[in-house]
Amino acid sequence: MSMFRASLVAALAFAAALHPARAQNYPDRPIHVVIGFAAGAGADILTRYIANQLESLSGQPVIVDNRPGASGNIAVRYAGAAAPDGYTLMFNANSGMVGSKFLFKDLPFDTLKDFKPIATFAQIGFMLVVGPDSPFKTVADLTAGLKAKKDNIFGYTNPTGLMSAELYKQLTGAPAKSVSYKTTADALRDLQAGQLDFMFMDGTFATGQVNGGQLRALGVITNTRLAGTPDVPTMQEAGLAFDFAPWWAAWAPAATPKPILDKLEKWILQIDEMPDTPKFLETIGSVGQHDDQAAVMKRFVADFDKWPPLVKAAGIVPE
Repeated sequence: MSMFRASLVAALAFAAALHPARAQNYPDRPIHVVIGFAAGAGADILTRYIANQLESLSGQPVIVDNRPGASGNIAVRYAGAAAPDGYTLMFNANSGMVGSKFLFKDLPFDTLKDFKPIATFAQIGFMLVVGPDSPFKTVADLTAGLKAKKDNIFGYTNPTGLMSAELYKQLTGAPAKSVSYKTTADALRDLQAGQLDFMFMDGTFATGQVNGGQLRALGVITNTRLAGTPDVPTMQEAGLAFDFAPWWAAWAPAATPKPILDKLEKWILQIDEMPDTPKFLETIGSVGQHDDQAAVMKRFVADFDKWPPLVKAAGIVPE
């Protein structure tokens, strides 16, 4: 064996030996959680609740790192390239981890290879919303109104919002063009001003706006009504075969040691079981999820088969 090979083998053995000790002492410094959304967005509200609970369980500060832009892809690229030591995590929905592959060309990452799932913690009830002064009061009203005029526009900030709108168009034949927004707050202003006809907005942000009268919700995309907005019907109740609610999970760079993933999994699942968690999720139009690493991976892989036919049916060409 050459001196170089001997040195390399020794270095790898030393690094492997460090893994148990590293996991045993983990965490001994602040943990960063990366999200692809701006501060104040629905995803940010959800993330900060989970991060605060994780901080209590881990005994270390948990810092939320907002990196919005490119429909979340900037954050995914950054988190996937981070050191696999458990100190940089990502909170993201399946739509961002799966859907982007079929919506964008030449992505500089592969989420299946670059990440390991840790655990799920929420399912988000996206809502079909219009401005408070919109003439449309029901899904049927909106559909008829869109068909009666030209140049309809809807906004989106993430793949779920885009795909939900495209699925709605496919099911109803209602014409509308899309406009991408960097933040939900920007889209909110245009909705309220009547510059957007509708939007599928995540419940974490929309619930408060709807209950406060800043938006009107016509339907939710989950199979059941949301406790935070009990008067808003499901899209199925509105007569459409619609079920596209995204699930959120914690993710780590793929080479993160299994003992560290196991610690994080335990903490995330503990947060799911805290008495305050269902109450919090209710206020933001969400419901709890409790999948461990193996179950999340199964759902993750299955979604790569679900998205292509939806993208094709919607006529979306990757950009």
